[in-house]
Amino acid sequence: MERATRWVASGSDKHYGSHRPAAGTIGLRFFSSRRARGWRLAIPVTSLSLLFLSWPLWPPRRNVVRLGDFRLQSGEVIRDAFIAYRTFGRLNEARSNAVLVTPWFQGTSWRMAWQIGPGKLIDSSKYFVVLVDPLGNGVSSSPSNSRLQPAEQFPVFTVGDIVESQYQMVIRALQLTHLRAVVGISMGGMQVFEWVIAHPDFIDKGISIVGSPQSQPDDRVRWESTIGSLRVPAWTRARNSLAQWKPRTALNDLRIHPVNYIRQAQAIAALDILQGFGGSMERSAAAVHADLMVVSTWQDREVNPKPAFDFARAARAEVLELDGRCGHQAPSCERDVLWPAVDRFLAR
Repeated sequence: MERATRWVASGSDKHYGSHRPAAGTIGLRFFSSRRARGWRLAIPVTSLSLLFLSWPLWPPRRNVVRLGDFRLQSGEVIRDAFIAYRTFGRLNEARSNAVLVTPWFQGTSWRMAWQIGPGKLIDSSKYFVVLVDPLGNGVSSSPSNSRLQPAEQFPVFTVGDIVESQYQMVIRALQLTHLRAVVGISMGGMQVFEWVIAHPDFIDKGISIVGSPQSQPDDRVRWESTIGSLRVPAWTRARNSLAQWKPRTALNDLRIHPVNYIRQAQAIAALDILQGFGGSMERSAAAVHADLMVVSTWQDREVNPKPAFDFARAARAEVLELDGRCGHQAPSCERDVLWPAVDRFLAR
């Protein structure tokens, strides 16, 4: 199918810098700006008010589909695997309006719920929206909740495995034979690239937001550093954070399950959808049948944006370049641009 390429840019291409944030900081934070330190303390009250005003009164209940023993690309098996999800809106009679949405690193359907609804990222008055909890996020099968394979016994999985588990959820639990779209943010955007390659005729549209089709050397170095730091005992990490006057980081060090973070970090570090095409960007892009939209910014310092922009050019995808005032957090602070653009793309 012929695609039109529409480049929406805030300016000329910018060189991707070498600066990186501290390990373990990837994710979408609702009220965060590294450039706004002078007024950061004033932000939470206003932002939290807006957040709760926009949040559903109560997100739909969480559903779970059990996949049994789920075989991974490595040949290992997640025993008694399960995937959790929430649905918003209604499936139309033609069963043609389902949109799967995947969150960021360690994101959950609960935390993503505020972005679903009329006038938001995905309009649930138009689409049957399925928010999925990916493997390793602590809600779906994860090192923290596996009875048979707890903690380090939980096998290493890939982004491709995450996508295949979601595909099984869609066809088994929802009994759908097609999706209108798959939409993902950050690590979810990486899953979108995998979806359009792994199941090219199953979806009409893919929207990757600050994601990547291929981790770069600088991405891998950062994730390997994150993994190394997470293997340090939690109390040691917390003590080190307190010594640096970072009490919130210290609390987080004690709260998280490190192997959940490690397994998802390992999946990101290994990401490379070009691998099945001899490393060719052109051949992998030619395998995409869905209409593709790529949203990113050259100011992203948490996910190298170059592979996403390169893949978009090769696949003749629609591109929305955000101005990057908030770096990797652009989908949150530039949602007044992002949300209408996604809605227009889905409607075509």
